Amino acid sequence: MTPEKLQSIAFKWIETFNNKELEKLLSLYDDDAVHFSPKLKVLIPETQGFVTGKQALREWWQDAFERLPSLNYKLRSLTANGDRVFMEYIRSVDGEADLLVAEVLDIKEDKIIASRVYHG
Repeated sequence: MTPEKLQSIAFKWIETFNNKELEKLLSLYDDDAVHFSPKLKVLIPETQGFVTGKQALREWWQDAFERLPSLNYKLRSLTANGDRVFMEYIRSVDGEADLLVAEVLDIKEDKIIASRVYHG
């Protein structure tokens, strides 16, 4: 996959997330995609930080959008190569300190098959 195609998917990811367009966001993912987030690990410990599949992603993000209506990501950098995108963004929520986040998207056949979030 070309770096431009990977970047296009990543830009759509940021845009749909920030617009809270849940179904458009989910359309970027493979049906069996795996997602890891340290926030999942804290808020739902039994997941050990992982959710699998679009329904689990839907539930996770719907909850986040409802709990954190001001949640917004500001892209700082994006690198795309092979079948992977590395993004750095600032997570902003009213009343909380901004948080620098790194996220890796693994992409196959134009769909995100895995995503991993990293932050302190």
